[in-house]
Amino acid sequence: MSKTLTEIAQALNNNKKVQLIYAFNGTGKTRLSKEFRRLVDFTEANNEIEPNEEAKSKVLYYNAFTEDLFYWDNDLINGTELKLKIQPNSFTNWVLGEAGQDQNIITNFQKYTDDKLTPRFSENNTEIQFSFERGNEERSEYVKISKGEESCFIWSVFYTFLKQVISVLNVPEIEERETDKFNHLEYIFIDDPVSSLDDNHLIELAVDIAKLVVASKSKLKFIITTHNQLFFNVLSNELNKNAQKYKLEKFEDGTYALHNQLDDSPFSYHLYLLAELEKAIQANTIQKYHFNFLRNILEKTATFLGYKEWKKLLPDDSAGAREAYYNRIINFSSHSKHGADEVAAIPDSEKSVLAFLVRKIKEIYHFA
Repeated sequence: MSKTLTEIAQALNNNKKVQLIYAFNGTGKTRLSKEFRRLVDFTEANNEIEPNEEAKSKVLYYNAFTEDLFYWDNDLINGTELKLKIQPNSFTNWVLGEAGQDQNIITNFQKYTDDKLTPRFSENNTEIQFSFERGNEERSEYVKISKGEESCFIWSVFYTFLKQVISVLNVPEIEERETDKFNHLEYIFIDDPVSSLDDNHLIELAVDIAKLVVASKSKLKFIITTHNQLFFNVLSNELNKNAQKYKLEKFEDGTYALHNQLDDSPFSYHLYLLAELEKAIQANTIQKYHFNFLRNILEKTATFLGYKEWKKLLPDDSAGAREAYYNRIINFSSHSKHGADEVAAIPDSEKSVLAFLVRKIKEIYHFA
């Protein structure tokens, strides 16, 4: 049965701890996050939408509008004073000013990008400049970072803020919390956090978000939407049965349906990855990212078969073999601190292991 976006938002306003929603790009995920906030943070009075002070700040959301808080001053005349500026808002004022989390933001940003690319905050925390640190107290001229790096930075600000919010709300005695700003907060709504990340970092991001959700001991509830199959599946596996999973569909008449993903079925994307792995094995062109392809396939297969851990799918043909195979995949699919590591040559012994695992997994789980 089709519904309006408002009705979908109303359905999500419930007591579930975590709700994961998969939807194609253009379906309306960002509009849903705005509608959900409007629904929860505002009430209708006299046929008008008016702020309800008692309900204020019940929803904290990350979406495309979050990125609008940041904009570039490009210094078109001289080209040297490149700055990412911050529009004044309570969100950044608290995390940068009161909480003093600038160093943690830098650490989180470098984790997903480059450990040499360093943000520098102005004294009043209204603008940021970026440079590459040399490691010997020298740095490059200020640079304008890519759109993907900019998205990572903005997410790092929000992620650091979110960690602090969860830490504050985990204190059960309200009067003992370091701030009362979040006492009315009920929901965190995250819409496609960083779609520009490669698969390695996307897995790491999903794991980090899942850890935050698990670390939250308050009544805080989470709604996470994405168009990325890998991100959805990793979150599903990390959160196991603690998350309610949906697929959001939009019809031609502008109405919607929210389907329960009760069967945990994987997406056909895994068949494409399997074909790519077999081509790389056949041509002897295996790279580090192919181990990430294998992990992606295992994540999806584990979800489909109901395994809590994808490593349980690995063959255990000798003492300690399964753990050894697991560690190999983890080592090659995890984030590297240095960009050169991502393209380093793969030893023949590791190529053989990858080929063996692909063959065994096809045999055991009957991939066509």
